[in-house]
Amino acid sequence: MKLPLSTDGRRRITDGRDRFARAIERRFAVDLRALAAFRIALGLLVLADLARRSRNLEAFYTDAGVLPRAALYSDYSNGYSLHAVAGDAWTVALLFVVAGGFALAMLVGYRTRLATACSWLLLVSLHVRNPMVLNSGDVLLRLLLFWAIVLPLGERWAVDAVRTDRDRGRGRDRDRSRSTVSNVATAALLLQIVGMYVSNAAYKAGGELWLNGEAISYVFSLDYQFTFLLGDVLAEQHALLRVLTYAWLVLVALSPLLLLLTGLRRAAIASAFAGMHLGMLVTMRIDLFPLIVVAGLLPFYPPAVWDRATALASRLGLAAPLERSVVWLASVLPAGPDPGRLVDAVPAPRRVRSTGLARGRALFGTVLPWLFLVLVVLSNAQAVGVTEVPDPGKEVLESTKTDQHWRMFAPDPLQTDGWYVVPGELENGSEIDALSRSEVDRDPPPSHEAVYETARWRKYLSNVWSADNTNHRSYLGNYLCERWNREHDAQLENLTIYYMAQPSEPYNETEPVTDVKLQEYECGGEFIQ
Repeated sequence: MKLPLSTDGRRRITDGRDRFARAIERRFAVDLRALAAFRIALGLLVLADLARRSRNLEAFYTDAGVLPRAALYSDYSNGYSLHAVAGDAWTVALLFVVAGGFALAMLVGYRTRLATACSWLLLVSLHVRNPMVLNSGDVLLRLLLFWAIVLPLGERWAVDAVRTDRDRGRGRDRDRSRSTVSNVATAALLLQIVGMYVSNAAYKAGGELWLNGEAISYVFSLDYQFTFLLGDVLAEQHALLRVLTYAWLVLVALSPLLLLLTGLRRAAIASAFAGMHLGMLVTMRIDLFPLIVVAGLLPFYPPAVWDRATALASRLGLAAPLERSVVWLASVLPAGPDPGRLVDAVPAPRRVRSTGLARGRALFGTVLPWLFLVLVVLSNAQAVGVTEVPDPGKEVLESTKTDQHWRMFAPDPLQTDGWYVVPGELENGSEIDALSRSEVDRDPPPSHEAVYETARWRKYLSNVWSADNTNHRSYLGNYLCERWNREHDAQLENLTIYYMAQPSEPYNETEPVTDVKLQEYECGGEFIQ
């Protein structure tokens, strides 16, 4: 016979359940000021990303570049890009300007959700336009923007917040006294960062160089790929690099503490990660990746940190001018349509309208974030071989560009460095290097800048070297031919693309160089040769 639980037993079960729910809520709670700082950081990062990409706008995003639309549609048929509507530089430049406008709107918190959604859509479109130049920072930035769409980023330090406060004063808005938010959207954002670290830790755990402490020494020996500034100084400090290798391996293995801890202890762990990434910023040429991760770490900082930060800003006299600037922007920027009035204008009974609006909010604010949270967790688990994403889930992840894997320098770093030499024959019989547009020189370049003009060129050319991208060697040859012939009277007739491969050996000063022929290309021949 089943005995009923006593009143005391039921109370203990209820209390335990409530304590567990409160513990989960605390761990996924994010200060609204942290979300505001996160929004500002994302806006600045999108602007910086656009500015840096604009240096190679024609080369990477037009029909005159390394991936004309014919090649894009041939090799990548599973995505649509607004940036591929036209192949000229002016159209792409206009889209860059539009994206910059939405990033500015996000920066100041003006029509925040709309600006964030449009920024994400335009960033995805840009990524689809040329996958060959993408890095892990690009993937993380579009994922952070994706989650940002369903977060209340405009409730603090924003034009939207000023206007909402005014509406509240007129009795048009609900109480906005909350200082933190804890829901599925904040959980997804925090789990996104932790999932990246856990996945990367799993990859690194299978790498011999990480386990024996040599990994960072090998990374810093990639002189033509990554190392610059302080990295050149640290490259010879092998004992220190061994310590840093183990320190980073331990830190990423402990990354679940970002969720398990709360308060200042969580802030300490987040600061350790931020410090390591800022160290990468001054030692390695990995574009904006360190700053993007630091932006993703901002929501981990608790209210106590933001209390001190705002108090410091007030003492320094920064808070009042910034607040006045936001208030001024709220007074001069157009308000735009009121969503509530748009709903009231729908020709349907009020009850139907309110029910539809409530269901729409539930779908957008709860159901979709839960769906994508599950899919993203499965995607990370699949990347390390733990499970498999169902086929419908794979299609959703692919169509929204939220699929991911985090192999950064894992399971082991690259162990081959190198540079390109592209000798080409002109119609007058002379020879030039079609890539550098100078004399052919097979000797090691004097500096990193002499090898790769920008970090995007480094990523692109490292992908061309990959065996999976053989078509792109012809695309590169075609681009180099057309670029030279467009700019010079003496026409280029043919060229040969060589990769000068050099083993990356941190303890060996005399590394041999092997010239690997990647492609012979006739400038007047077929597009793909």
